Amino acid sequence: MDLRNRTKTIVAVALVAAGCLALVIGWPGGKKGTVRNFAKEPTITVYIKEDDRKEEMPIEEYIAGVVAGEMKPNWPLEAYAAQAILARSFTMEFISRGGTRALHGTDISTDHEEAQAYNADNITPIIRRAVEMTRGEVMTYNDQYIRAWFHSYSGGHTATAKEGLNFQEDEPPYIRSVKLKDNPYAPADVKEWRASFPLTKVQDTLKEMGVDVGEIREAEISKKGSTGRATELAFRGTKGRKTVPAADFRVALDAMTMKSTWLSRFEIQGKNLVMTGKGFGHGVGLSQWDAYMLAKEGKSPEEIVKHFFKDIEIKKLWD
Repeated sequence: MDLRNRTKTIVAVALVAAGCLALVIGWPGGKKGTVRNFAKEPTITVYIKEDDRKEEMPIEEYIAGVVAGEMKPNWPLEAYAAQAILARSFTMEFISRGGTRALHGTDISTDHEEAQAYNADNITPIIRRAVEMTRGEVMTYNDQYIRAWFHSYSGGHTATAKEGLNFQEDEPPYIRSVKLKDNPYAPADVKEWRASFPLTKVQDTLKEMGVDVGEIREAEISKKGSTGRATELAFRGTKGRKTVPAADFRVALDAMTMKSTWLSRFEIQGKNLVMTGKGFGHGVGLSQWDAYMLAKEGKSPEEIVKHFFKDIEIKKLWD
């Protein structure tokens, strides 16, 4: 082999190797997010927030940690397995868009505000079994990875992305708004909840959102979506009346205390903003407590996820 051909061969081998490394973090030669099969289970890089370090691990090991971080202990096997399909789908779609490379130089992060919750210490034998039984399975639509949204409890009716998340792009065709029967397994504090916030905190939150109404005098729900969730909130103060997207306000204020935007009461009482509502989370995609109910009814993991997403195909990308 002459020097020129040898050089071409070396370059070609290097490009193939680089392509293999990039299978998870990008899809060379095709549209980002396009589904493709893998010869073997991919290895990904994970930023471990708690220890401020980077770790390389098989993707299924990461998925087990996500299921353990996102779901409570002692849940049905099929509910864990449905969450594994979601977590794997979320991961592949997220990484296809660049992941956390710009932030940490990794494919993904254990910071739930950046990606998904992760808790390796909570992995149990049943979680490992759930991950293994769905190994390599992801949800796809038109050969693209989907945005696999999920939340704690729907309140009985899941939302569209625009209603629940103030999603600014076109409504994804695979998101469906699903009515569900009364859930006997959902805790009382997510079926109905009450929250109260000092007006000073509300004013600070609005300012962080670029809204200044001065001292708040009134608050109301100014717009609702198709399921009855608030989509716009109005505040009147000494500097006038202004509105904010309800989903954005919830996240900015305290999404763990203002559990949802499905509000039955939203008003000023003394020096506090008082609200009552139902459900926990944005309401889009899979409802975890409803997945629990469906698992108890004998539904398979694949049937559970298809209950919340329409026209999707579940593909197995590696053995």
